[in-house]
Amino acid sequence: MAQKNNTATVKDIKYYQKKFWKLFAYGLGIMVLFFFLASWGFFGSMPSFEDLENPESNLATEIISSDGVTIGKFYNENRTPIKYEDLPPHLVKALVATEDERFYEHSGIDARRTFGAALKLGADGGASTLTQQLAKLLFHGEGSSFKPFRIIQKVKEWIIAVKLERQYTKNEIIAMYLNKADFVNTAVGIRSASKVYFGKEPRDLTIDEAAMFVGMLKNPSLYNPLRRLEKVKNRRNTVLDQMVRNKVLAKESRDTLAVKPIVLNFHPESHKEGTATYFREFLREYMKNWAKENKRSDGSDWDIYSDGLKIYTTIDSKIQEHAEEAVQAHMKNLQQEFFAQQKDNKNAPFVNITPEETKRIISQAMKNSERWRVMKEMDKTEDEIIASFDIKTKMKIFSWKGEIDTLMTPMDSIRYYKHFLQAGLMSMEPQTGHIKAWVGGIDYKYFQYDHVGQGARQVGSTFKPFVYATAIEQLGMSPCDSIIDSPFMIHKGRHNVTEDWEPKNSDHQYRGMVTLKRALALSINTVSAKLIDKTGPESVAALTKKLGVKADIPNQPSIALGAVEITVEDMVAAYSTFANQGVYIKPQFISRIEDKNGVVLYEPVPDTHDVLNKDIAYAVIKLLEGVTESGSGVRLRTQGGGSGDNRWTGYPYMFTNPIAGKTGTSQNQSDGWFIGMVPNLVTGVWVGCEDRSARFKGITYGQGATAALPIWGYMMKKCYEDKDLQISKDPFQRPDNLSIKVDCWAPPKVETDSTAVDNPEEEQNTDEFGL
Repeated sequence: MAQKNNTATVKDIKYYQKKFWKLFAYGLGIMVLFFFLASWGFFGSMPSFEDLENPESNLATEIISSDGVTIGKFYNENRTPIKYEDLPPHLVKALVATEDERFYEHSGIDARRTFGAALKLGADGGASTLTQQLAKLLFHGEGSSFKPFRIIQKVKEWIIAVKLERQYTKNEIIAMYLNKADFVNTAVGIRSASKVYFGKEPRDLTIDEAAMFVGMLKNPSLYNPLRRLEKVKNRRNTVLDQMVRNKVLAKESRDTLAVKPIVLNFHPESHKEGTATYFREFLREYMKNWAKENKRSDGSDWDIYSDGLKIYTTIDSKIQEHAEEAVQAHMKNLQQEFFAQQKDNKNAPFVNITPEETKRIISQAMKNSERWRVMKEMDKTEDEIIASFDIKTKMKIFSWKGEIDTLMTPMDSIRYYKHFLQAGLMSMEPQTGHIKAWVGGIDYKYFQYDHVGQGARQVGSTFKPFVYATAIEQLGMSPCDSIIDSPFMIHKGRHNVTEDWEPKNSDHQYRGMVTLKRALALSINTVSAKLIDKTGPESVAALTKKLGVKADIPNQPSIALGAVEITVEDMVAAYSTFANQGVYIKPQFISRIEDKNGVVLYEPVPDTHDVLNKDIAYAVIKLLEGVTESGSGVRLRTQGGGSGDNRWTGYPYMFTNPIAGKTGTSQNQSDGWFIGMVPNLVTGVWVGCEDRSARFKGITYGQGATAALPIWGYMMKKCYEDKDLQISKDPFQRPDNLSIKVDCWAPPKVETDSTAVDNPEEEQNTDEFGL
């Protein structure tokens, strides 16, 4: 009986063993089939070999200065890839020690961790390797929380991970993972994260900084350094502990690093912040058109937001920095004076305009506002929209002390912003046409109109050198020739004048016989009028066209006093022609464009043509040097100026090198200009309010010598202190066998800018605006 039971037991064991192995075989077969079906795309698309070779990466386009600094990006995701060789070793060690200790031992799937996770039913996490995490980032995002789908996605992860391991080296996988990881706050990829959080390249990261980034990978939103710094520090120390555990960091070093605070140097890389914001927006519009006109090899358009292009620009990051600093420093002070002068103006900031004109300006500003556009799209009536402008609302507003949270009606905010003086500055290398600095306004986040390439403004006396150049060329005159400064009239009918035109000097004085050099230095209106009467306005207009000015110049004698509107960009290019011995070069802002692999897609060809011979161009330079020797620009060579409340109007420049330049002030002081030149850098500056009726009441602060020239002086002082820039202090190149007399005696008399029509007013005290 016992023997029968033993036989039955053996049979049962064999039966169950057979059944087990059969089920195991079926299960294994099903699993293999499941894997094959997944790899064939039965459960959704899988990446092809080509996809693995070129995974979609959505790379940012990088804007690079002439001195190799990244000054901005265009992106959907702010990602700029780097190679493994550019990663610091301690970052790689921290990553492997924390995220995948056996990374160098497995082939995409860590069997030990996977089996352990399965036994614990995933309680300690999913045991994903770095390669699996990369697979998830590259090809199917975060995945679904629904378990059956999650299992399918996990299988796909395994398959892709194995393929990645076959396709790439371990080092390449690490680089791809760090390039793809999202570190929040517009920082995607380790290079962007390094720049955004610490203002440095990845190779310069310290061990504790690298550990912070590795710690963020677990949950970037939770471990956001801008929101939970203490939590981020604790997570960083956990990474340091892992490095000690894996023997890639000494415990003593860990103890030293663990007590260090996290010190961020936050540089948000948004489109509205950072360096050269106005230039970057100008470049963006240019690149949109370029992308349409220059196709890929397959005929499709380039995408400037995701194709990882590299745009090498002519902008010099240091000159740009000095230019922006100069604009900020001067405009902050000038604005205080403007606010002070407007306190007693019931129609501030507008001067001498009717209530109807004021209403028209405000009404147009309302219709141009974002509020108007949004409410219009909501099908609100015009009356409803207008009424909303009188309801107080919470808003952030710009001030020179920083952003202010306030409660204000949108109507009051319009008035408030109309008070702000704006500025435009461009610097250019005259021999190459390379634009070195571009400052289109005081703050792109709040004032997005570009006053360099977009806004044409009345140029005042900065136009006069074009008149003098025409006279030297056509009449054979020289800077040393004399002309009488006396009352002068061009009668009706001559030069298309519709009524008698008798220009006045702003100080209502006449100096008798003066040289052309002194006449331009003192910006004498009657002399400019007499010269254009002799040459004809048509000749002057024709010369300005040759100088690259795109604005329509009327054939009227009044252009001699600058009654024309021209952009800062065109004025700088025109003046550069004089510094470049009479050869015009169209301004250039791009050196070359490369694709993400470094293949050159575009290199511009300089656009040049002869305008004047060398002798005439040099004669104009000598005329313009007179402005800084004995005219309105002489303050560049002195130290002193304001005192007390007006101390900021001092001009501590003390330049001793040759400088050619010209100030300009338009009718009623609405526009202040200065264009200054040294042999290898020409810079134009404009200052004024958005609306011409918003202005200083008098010439003291409204003239170009006060409003614009100090920006040039501040910037150039910084440029000269920066020895790496090599800005010239040499004389302008004198042509061999010069045929025009340029060395003439000039009286050491200094007079104020005479380009405005009002007499100078007494200076007023400076008080800060209430906000």
